[in-house]
Amino acid sequence: MTSDIPDVLVLGAGVIGLTTAVRSAEAGYHTRVLSRDPITQTASAAAGAFWGPFLSRHRRTAQWSLETLAVLRTEAGRLGSGVTLVRGLEAARVPMPIPYWTATIEDCRLSPPESLPPGFATGWRYTVPVIDMPRYLQRLADRLDELGVRIERGAVASLADPALRAGVIVNCTGSGARELVPDPDVQPVRGQLVIVQNPGIVDFFADYDEHTAEPTYILPQGDRAILGGSVEPDNSDPRVDPHIARGILERCSEVQPALEGVRVLGHRVGFRPGRTQIRLEAAKAGAHRVIHNYGHGGSGVSVCWGCASYVRTLLDELLGGGADAPPPQAAHDDAHTQQPTAKRSGQ
Repeated sequence: MTSDIPDVLVLGAGVIGLTTAVRSAEAGYHTRVLSRDPITQTASAAAGAFWGPFLSRHRRTAQWSLETLAVLRTEAGRLGSGVTLVRGLEAARVPMPIPYWTATIEDCRLSPPESLPPGFATGWRYTVPVIDMPRYLQRLADRLDELGVRIERGAVASLADPALRAGVIVNCTGSGARELVPDPDVQPVRGQLVIVQNPGIVDFFADYDEHTAEPTYILPQGDRAILGGSVEPDNSDPRVDPHIARGILERCSEVQPALEGVRVLGHRVGFRPGRTQIRLEAAKAGAHRVIHNYGHGGSGVSVCWGCASYVRTLLDELLGGGADAPPPQAAHDDAHTQQPTAKRSGQ
């Protein structure tokens, strides 16, 4: 291909799009990113966030989660990455066995009932990456700059638009896929967070409730702490809701009394790209070859690197391998997977 036409055009500059572009460029493909929004205004930038297991019956999504965990652990050792390894507590309000997925976390331990916050019956402690998403997105953008990848602003009305010129178009548009594909199964899910001055909290906290609309979590990020959250599939209002913010502060203060009367520094509102299943597969749109990589809900940061590596495998199959690409890896399972709860890794 000529230098004016990329091998790979990635649509979207959230964490899914940027990690996909990194893996594409690292494989030797001439890659470009096109995004409607700047990275600071993507849904990813509004997320909490922390790594959580991608709950699914399919082996492939478990693999994507673990691949991403390995990368984030490495990123935590890089100064300024925005990724920190934090030990903390996840707890449930009802007695229950420790979840099966905790077997993948080496230091996960059951907590004695007397050590749990009031109202909680079961808890387990472990260490996972906590991610300052605005900083991490900038780190990914810097990595793309090192790889010679341009991030450009622009809107796309149709994947079949003949003006789009690339060997393969990778659709990482998140909630935008609802109109772009179009895909009516995509449902934006509103989330709201409160950013406060950290009163000295060093451990994270997350409640374990797969169905709540009011997840409670506390994520320390240096001199700040991120408090969450909300899960609102039928709310499209981008403005901060003071009632929801008060509820977040009250719930988090009940868990961690040090947060009572804490100084509020700001708020975030974002929209998770909800879908009944992740869509990660090759397809056609008009004359274009397309790879869809969207519908990750609130778990994008938990599977981003694993999904990006699988996109790279699909690129190798479609384009015959980049300059530095090894032979394609074998697939494992059906690419469509059951969507987990939206609260696992943000908002």
